[in-house]
Amino acid sequence: MMKALIFDPELSIATVSEPVPTASQVLVRVSAVSLNFGEVAYHDPQSRRVPGWDAAGVVVQAAADGSGPSVGTRVVSFGWSGAWAELRAVDTAELAVVPESVDLGVAAALPVAGVTALQAVRRFGPIAGRRVLVTGASGGVGRFAVQLAAREGARVIASASSPARAEGLRALGAAEIVSGPTDLTDRVYGVLDTVGGQQLAEAFYRLEDDGVVQAIGRAAKQQTLIDFERAGSASARGRIENFNVSTPFGPDLAHLLTLLERGELEVEIGWRGPWDQATVAANALLSREVRGKAILTLP
Repeated sequence: MMKALIFDPELSIATVSEPVPTASQVLVRVSAVSLNFGEVAYHDPQSRRVPGWDAAGVVVQAAADGSGPSVGTRVVSFGWSGAWAELRAVDTAELAVVPESVDLGVAAALPVAGVTALQAVRRFGPIAGRRVLVTGASGGVGRFAVQLAAREGARVIASASSPARAEGLRALGAAEIVSGPTDLTDRVYGVLDTVGGQQLAEAFYRLEDDGVVQAIGRAAKQQTLIDFERAGSASARGRIENFNVSTPFGPDLAHLLTLLERGELEVEIGWRGPWDQATVAANALLSREVRGKAILTLP
């Protein structure tokens, strides 16, 4: 048996059965986990599975098929469940080795937020010299997206709800800061939208011809209603793509860790504390009090 965080109905630590790895999985003793808005805001209250997507720790049992790292290796991992526990069974294709110079709590912030931002930026294709808007830029995905789009040569416009939440975004690569799409002074080629709702609609109206919105998240928890008559009158010929992250995560995690180790990527941790404070962290995340990522550490 082991301890894990579960919704019952609120987040609490309970005793559950240990995971049994398949042949292609390693068993990881978890040191730190990252909370993501989606897994907290949209969790299934009927599910009895251990939740959690992102976890970092040390391998305590190697994969039976010989794939993946050996016992004692520091790793960061992804999966659609099982992260918020003392032990996690994870497929070797969904993890990457963490360099000794990288803190495991920092590494835990990378999987969903970092890989989502990386894959969404890639979906644009070449963006050097083009205007790219990042909504919800102060959040976990947003801060990675600002950096990664700027690395590709885009002129990044970061949208944040307040000056306090926008703090540090220029240092990450934002050329402009706005409080929402309605503040844009010119059209944009691409939008990385993590907010949804009315912000997504307003961003769509401000696309260049043949521009694209990557609809990543639903932080606003609102429906998105598009007025196509308004869009037509604005001569917008862009499109909205429903973004879904692709697996396996291993190669993209390894790439992000390389950037992190070289000092070419920053991880903003706005909340960090022990896992028995998970409810405090989750509430701070849902109320948008956290800049960047919220990290829970295990004893």
